[in-house]
Amino acid sequence: TVWAFAAAGVVEKTLFGAIAGAAMNRIGDFNPQNLANTVWAFATAGVVAEALFGTIAGRAVNRVDDFKPQEMANTVWAFATARVAAETLFQAIAGAAVNRIGDFNPQ
Repeated sequence: TVWAFAAAGVVEKTLFGAIAGAAMNRIGDFNPQNLANTVWAFATAGVVAEALFGTIAGRAVNRVDDFKPQEMANTVWAFATARVAAETLFQAIAGAAVNRIGDFNPQ
């Protein structure tokens, strides 16, 4: 839902806030695509949700080996765009990317 609103350029802050809270409560159910899409949506919409980003960063570090190259790229882009510091996450993704550099396509 949040991805669709962000993609459409519609920022409904009440909805984004509700989704942030629900996502933090259910973060254990999120797969890498869910994690990447969620931070992408918040960053694209320009909605500040530092607690959510922190929760997602923690979960993503533990799942980084399960991320596809596009999910890695989207996650790093989202954190950079939202200006949320996540050094441990960036280091984990950088390490995983180096190990799987052949899986990335030139975009």
